Amino acid sequence: MVFQKQIQLPSYPRGFHLITHEVLKELPKLTGLVQVFIQHTSASLTINENADPTVRNDFEMFFNQMVSEENPNFLHTDEGPDDMTSHIKSSLLGSSVSFPVRRGVPQWGIWQGIYLCEHRNAARSRSLIVTAIGDAQP
Repeated sequence: MVFQKQIQLPSYPRGFHLITHEVLKELPKLTGLVQVFIQHTSASLTINENADPTVRNDFEMFFNQMVSEENPNFLHTDEGPDDMTSHIKSSLLGSSVSFPVRRGVPQWGIWQGIYLCEHRNAARSRSLIVTAIGDAQP
């Protein structure tokens, strides 16, 4: 069985946001592999700690220090100082995540969840493509 669906996320403010529920509620009860792909170059996805919100705050702080909007060397700033920095952060984290599922339940660690990593100051709605490949379960 192959399942594929586009999910439209609402606008989130800049930062790292758990979107696990939004993704999982769309999954069929199959056993196999799920891939979630974001159709944007200024936001990204990752799987990480889902319990303590300070982890998400620390991610945002770290990436802002590592790829600073204060860097005067960026040329691609047509949409503002967060233009090129958003693309760099997105490339560092990646545009997709994948994980195994058993009967529609993710088989990841107890403290893992899916993050939308929003890198823009004025964020907009984001589109995800969720693809699941596996055996249908009763």
